[in-house]
Amino acid sequence: MNWDDLRIIAAVRDEGTYAGASARLRIDETTVGRRLARIERALGLRLFEAADGVRTPTRQCEMVLAHVQAMAAHAEDIGRIGASLPGPVGRLRIASTNAVAEEVLAPRASEFLRANPGLTLQFLTSSDNVKFSRWEADLAIRLRKPDKGDFAISKLAEVRLYFFEPVAVGADEAVTCAYPDELEGIPEMQFLRARRVRSRCVTDNVRVIRTLIQSHQAAGVLPEYGSAALLADRRLRATLLPKRRDVWLLVQNHLKRDAATRVTIDWLRACFQDVARGA
Repeated sequence: MNWDDLRIIAAVRDEGTYAGASARLRIDETTVGRRLARIERALGLRLFEAADGVRTPTRQCEMVLAHVQAMAAHAEDIGRIGASLPGPVGRLRIASTNAVAEEVLAPRASEFLRANPGLTLQFLTSSDNVKFSRWEADLAIRLRKPDKGDFAISKLAEVRLYFFEPVAVGADEAVTCAYPDELEGIPEMQFLRARRVRSRCVTDNVRVIRTLIQSHQAAGVLPEYGSAALLADRRLRATLLPKRRDVWLLVQNHLKRDAATRVTIDWLRACFQDVARGA
């Protein structure tokens, strides 16, 4: 059963002729007859009797129409859902690292969603990049700029980075944390290489590095978001790196002008602006 076909039954009943149904639905009269015949074959029923040029519904047709009318009412109710909610309506999938979702987005998500009751956000968190070509996400926050892709790319923010080291432990004694070799081009790794220290803990998980630094026995580079407690810890020395980490936003091309997407992009930018202000 096809909803467009089922609407034809109601139109023929209301107008009494194929021509009337054709004008009402703005489709060819021959199409009305062909699709109605298809429904009758599928149901094994005769839906209309022709008398004096008028199509009269059979008893079986009236039974079918009761369900069609109920479906039409539900369709109208669905259409009113968006109109009943203030602001844009939609569901968006946002891909990011765990740290960005936990430290930047999640603390600010409740207020945003309460202000936009028509929106639903789905957070996709992973160290691996989602494949936009496979429509695995609608928006993505990347810490490295993609080389190319069939999506819109823009700089979302520049994040300050700090090198944390314990005050009471010498530089040669502290366990230095580093990121994997595949991330050698990021500012964090460039800074560590310039210091020529041996990295004895390697991970791409900033929570692991932060936990080690909090032990006051380890050193490492972390982004400003999620580092408030470390910056306030007097047993740690914090050095601001000269280079910042660029954060990039990827958006599916067909969503660039979508109202829900635009509101969400503005919110994402505001989230990182809050981080930069220390809010």
